[in-house]
Amino acid sequence: MTEGRGTGIPKILREIRKNQSPEPIFHTDEDRTFFLVEFPIHPVFAEALKSTPEVTPEVTPEVTPEVEKMLAVITGEMTRGEIQGKLGLKDEKHFREYYQQVAVKLGMIEMTIPDKPRSRLQKYRLTDRGEKVLEERKEGKKD
Repeated sequence: MTEGRGTGIPKILREIRKNQSPEPIFHTDEDRTFFLVEFPIHPVFAEALKSTPEVTPEVTPEVTPEVEKMLAVITGEMTRGEIQGKLGLKDEKHFREYYQQVAVKLGMIEMTIPDKPRSRLQKYRLTDRGEKVLEERKEGKKD
Protein backbone atom coordinates (compact mmCIF):
# COMPACT_ATOMS: atom_id res chain seq x y z
CA MET A 1 0.00 0.00 0.00
CA THR A 2 2.81 2.45 0.74
CA GLU A 3 5.60 1.52 -1.63
CA GLY A 4 6.23 -0.82 -4.52
CA ARG A 5 9.26 -2.66 -3.14
CA GLY A 6 7.84 -3.19 0.35
CA THR A 7 11.13 -2.48 2.15
CA GLY A 8 9.91 0.12 4.67
CA ILE A 9 7.82 -2.07 6.96
CA PRO A 10 10.40 -4.89 7.20
CA LYS A 11 13.08 -2.29 8.08
CA ILE A 12 10.88 -0.83 10.79
CA LEU A 13 10.12 -4.26 12.24
CA ARG A 14 13.82 -5.20 12.23
CA GLU A 15 14.79 -2.03 14.10
CA ILE A 16 11.96 -2.38 16.61
CA ARG A 17 13.05 -5.92 17.40
CA LYS A 18 16.69 -4.83 17.75
CA ASN A 19 15.56 -2.11 20.13
CA GLN A 20 13.41 -4.62 22.06
CA SER A 21 10.42 -2.35 21.69
CA PRO A 22 6.87 -3.70 21.71
CA GLU A 23 5.59 -4.89 18.33
CA PRO A 24 3.64 -2.26 16.36
CA ILE A 25 -0.12 -2.64 15.99
CA PHE A 26 -1.47 -2.30 12.45
CA HIS A 27 -5.03 -0.97 11.96
CA THR A 28 -6.96 -0.97 8.68
CA ASP A 29 -10.54 -1.11 7.44
CA GLU A 30 -12.17 -4.14 5.75
CA ASP A 31 -11.49 -2.77 2.27
CA ARG A 32 -7.87 -1.99 3.17
CA THR A 33 -8.21 1.58 1.92
CA PHE A 34 -5.87 2.83 4.64
CA PHE A 35 -3.65 1.61 7.39
CA LEU A 36 -2.51 3.13 10.63
CA VAL A 37 0.47 1.93 12.62
CA GLU A 38 0.48 2.30 16.39
CA PHE A 39 3.90 2.16 18.04
CA PRO A 40 3.58 1.40 21.75
CA ILE A 41 6.10 3.21 23.90
CA HIS A 42 9.22 1.31 24.96
CA PRO A 43 8.90 0.19 28.62
CA VAL A 44 12.12 2.01 29.57
CA PHE A 45 10.75 5.31 28.27
CA ALA A 46 7.36 4.68 29.87
CA GLU A 47 9.08 4.20 33.22
CA ALA A 48 11.20 7.32 32.73
CA LEU A 49 8.09 9.38 31.99
CA LYS A 50 6.50 8.24 35.26
CA SER A 51 9.47 9.37 37.32
CA THR A 52 10.04 12.67 35.49
CA PRO A 53 7.89 15.52 36.82
CA GLU A 54 6.02 17.40 34.15
CA VAL A 55 7.44 20.87 33.80
CA THR A 56 5.74 23.51 31.72
CA PRO A 57 7.92 26.60 31.81
CA GLU A 58 6.47 29.98 30.94
CA VAL A 59 7.85 30.73 27.52
CA THR A 60 7.97 34.30 26.30
CA PRO A 61 7.22 34.22 22.60
CA GLU A 62 9.80 35.64 20.23
CA VAL A 63 8.51 38.92 18.84
CA THR A 64 9.63 39.46 15.27
CA PRO A 65 10.87 42.88 14.11
CA GLU A 66 7.78 43.12 11.89
CA VAL A 67 5.44 42.62 14.83
CA GLU A 68 7.44 45.10 16.90
CA LYS A 69 7.05 47.74 14.17
CA MET A 70 3.33 47.06 13.97
CA LEU A 71 2.82 47.32 17.73
CA ALA A 72 4.53 50.71 17.66
CA VAL A 73 2.06 52.18 15.14
CA ILE A 74 -1.21 50.90 16.60
CA THR A 75 -3.19 53.49 18.52
CA GLY A 76 -6.61 52.56 19.87
CA GLU A 77 -8.64 50.46 17.44
CA MET A 78 -7.48 50.46 13.83
CA THR A 79 -8.48 48.69 10.62
CA ARG A 80 -6.06 46.49 8.72
CA GLY A 81 -5.76 49.16 6.07
CA GLU A 82 -4.94 51.88 8.60
CA ILE A 83 -2.21 49.79 10.23
CA GLN A 84 -0.81 48.75 6.87
CA GLY A 85 -0.83 52.39 5.72
CA LYS A 86 1.03 53.60 8.83
CA LEU A 87 3.67 50.96 8.16
CA GLY A 88 3.93 52.03 4.51
CA LEU A 89 3.19 48.51 3.24
CA LYS A 90 1.33 47.96 -0.01
CA ASP A 91 1.22 44.14 -0.26
CA GLU A 92 -1.80 42.97 1.75
CA LYS A 93 -0.80 39.29 1.70
CA HIS A 94 2.69 40.06 3.01
CA PHE A 95 1.22 42.25 5.75
CA ARG A 96 -1.27 39.57 6.78
CA GLU A 97 1.30 36.73 6.86
CA TYR A 98 4.26 38.49 8.48
CA TYR A 99 2.64 41.13 10.66
CA GLN A 100 -1.05 40.76 11.43
CA GLN A 101 -1.47 36.97 11.79
CA VAL A 102 1.80 36.55 13.67
CA ALA A 103 0.77 39.25 16.15
CA VAL A 104 -2.66 37.68 16.63
CA LYS A 105 -1.14 34.22 17.20
CA LEU A 106 1.33 35.65 19.71
CA GLY A 107 -1.52 37.37 21.52
CA MET A 108 -0.08 40.84 20.90
CA ILE A 109 -3.14 42.21 19.11
CA GLU A 110 -6.77 41.14 19.06
CA MET A 111 -9.76 41.57 16.79
CA THR A 112 -12.60 43.80 17.92
CA ILE A 113 -15.09 41.37 16.33
CA PRO A 114 -13.43 37.97 16.92
CA ASP A 115 -16.50 35.93 15.91
CA LYS A 116 -16.49 37.63 12.47
CA PRO A 117 -12.82 37.76 11.38
CA ARG A 118 -13.72 38.78 7.79
CA SER A 119 -16.09 41.59 8.76
CA ARG A 120 -15.59 44.86 6.87
CA LEU A 121 -15.93 46.55 10.26
CA GLN A 122 -13.08 44.51 11.78
CA LYS A 123 -10.49 46.46 13.71
CA TYR A 124 -7.46 45.51 15.76
CA ARG A 125 -6.14 46.75 19.08
CA LEU A 126 -3.20 45.98 21.32
CA THR A 127 -3.74 43.38 24.03
CA ASP A 128 -2.29 43.74 27.52
CA ARG A 129 0.53 41.46 26.36
CA GLY A 130 1.15 43.65 23.30
CA GLU A 131 1.22 46.79 25.41
CA LYS A 132 3.63 45.14 27.86
CA VAL A 133 6.00 44.08 25.06
CA LEU A 134 5.85 47.56 23.54
CA GLU A 135 6.59 49.15 26.93
CA GLU A 136 9.52 46.77 27.56
CA ARG A 137 10.97 47.64 24.16
CA LYS A 138 10.68 51.36 24.85
CA GLU A 139 12.35 50.96 28.26
CA GLY A 140 15.13 48.88 26.72
CA LYS A 141 15.87 51.61 24.16
CA LYS A 142 16.09 54.27 26.90
CA ASP A 143 18.98 52.46 28.63
